[in-house]
Amino acid sequence: MNKRWVISECKDEVSVDELAQQLNIDRSLASILVQRGICSFEDARHFFRPQLAHLHDPFLMKDMEVAILRIQSAIASSEKILVYGDYDVDGTTAVALCYQFFSQFTANIEFYIPDRHAEGYGISTQGIDFAKANGFSLIIALDCGIRSVDKIAYANGLGIDFIICDHHLPGEELPNAVAVLDPKRNDCDYPFKELAGCGIGLKLAQAYCMANDLPDELYEQYLDLCMVSIAADIVPIVDENRVMAYYGLLKLNHQPSMGLKALMQIAGKTENYSISDVVFMLAPRINAAGRMGHASEAVKMLLSNEAFIADEQSALINLQNSERKSFDQDITAEALAIIEQDEVLINRKTTVVFQDSWNKGVIGIVASRLTEKYYRPTIVLTHSNGNYTGSARSVVGYDLYEALVECSDLLIQFGGHKYAAGLTIAAENLPLFAERFEQVVANSIHPSLLIPEINIDACIELQQIDGKFFRILSQMAPFGPQNLAPVFISHQVSLVGFPQVVGAKHLKISIKQQNSAIFDAIGFNLGEFENLLKPNQLFSICYTIEENIWKDKRRLQLNIKGIKI
Repeated sequence: MNKRWVISECKDEVSVDELAQQLNIDRSLASILVQRGICSFEDARHFFRPQLAHLHDPFLMKDMEVAILRIQSAIASSEKILVYGDYDVDGTTAVALCYQFFSQFTANIEFYIPDRHAEGYGISTQGIDFAKANGFSLIIALDCGIRSVDKIAYANGLGIDFIICDHHLPGEELPNAVAVLDPKRNDCDYPFKELAGCGIGLKLAQAYCMANDLPDELYEQYLDLCMVSIAADIVPIVDENRVMAYYGLLKLNHQPSMGLKALMQIAGKTENYSISDVVFMLAPRINAAGRMGHASEAVKMLLSNEAFIADEQSALINLQNSERKSFDQDITAEALAIIEQDEVLINRKTTVVFQDSWNKGVIGIVASRLTEKYYRPTIVLTHSNGNYTGSARSVVGYDLYEALVECSDLLIQFGGHKYAAGLTIAAENLPLFAERFEQVVANSIHPSLLIPEINIDACIELQQIDGKFFRILSQMAPFGPQNLAPVFISHQVSLVGFPQVVGAKHLKISIKQQNSAIFDAIGFNLGEFENLLKPNQLFSICYTIEENIWKDKRRLQLNIKGIKI
């Protein structure tokens, strides 16, 4: 699929010049910083040197004081506390964090993860019934609950209190819980709105330490869990998330928890993890437990303090991940066949596909695959408990959640974010919903959003890339949403030697530009250019710059995102 190259323009040339001079850095790098809102020496110091002291006061969050008082009361009177969380990476890391943290102060604590297949997303009646039957009087809900108005009312009727720690968008009515911690509440003045669910859990632990004059180390030791959730939930890596991700990566790479260490070993990489490595190597394995079995297995791994248990649990979820890949590939192939055989579906602005037999645990991944293929808002559904349940994914720049709001009268329930959501719909409403969703999207999406784009940060000469340039670039990490790895463009480059295709379809070339050094470059899924690039031919590339480490040798490498001849 052809992609549009969109080159960012920096209009504040004065700030660029001043910053380049103050920091003694390449002007292209200063331009990128200014584009990202880093316009002064003080901004740069804050950005390049994240400090745990930069974390906000947790008591700025609405209801935090009430939540802490309720937990203190429960611990003082030996009440039974149930830590309840969603079955994805964000939910399981949040449960592991809060369970371990509060276990330091009470033995009357357990955790509960709903079964994806039997209970579905969010607070379940079964979970509340479990709490009642086992004498729990306080439930701390993580990464879910903000829309569970009826379930919280049910719990209240049974004498069970709830503290909700969520980061999803609230509905018109908030649940009647003891405390509702969610920066996205309209009446919450917390200065950062984009925490992950696990991040809310960390703020709860931080507040407990502050209220009880306890050392910060008691909650800071869980920053690796928090970082994994930030990476997996694709939240912006700015503000507090940048601080948590930075220190979480330090911990993962130097002193990981036993469970994460075992998972790193079974993933085949034990050091130098980046956010991208976490997204592609650790997160899918943690997610696989909830997709193919029960997410409590992932929590047990994250909680393990003994190496043999950590090894056993990581081996189990690694096996589930292999199983997940098989389901994912088969269902994706079936979904592609359905679309390609239907002229109406091919020509739509949306994709809505369903099959009764598809595994509920992998339809979110399939939705992502279809979005990559056709690049349009996509929903994949399967039969579950008499209804259809599904996962929705969007394209950059389009608010999928708002489109679902327009269809809400046809839905039993839905929730999520701008780019990803979950929904449940009655079987009889499915055809009508597919038509309505198509109509809403077709009427509201700008045509340009249906063509993927490569956002380019700066045009540079290859000779600008040296050790100092890369060191400063590296300090802009951790990279992720709203702080992506900078993409550069260079014109009139030429081949040195001949192109190669490695793997199934990856392009490997060496290039130079006039009198520059020779750079090795890899272009994933760009194998079709092998026969298009000729000796002495000039072409343009857009790329990121990375360090290739092989047998302790480090060499700069260009990761090509696009080629124009």
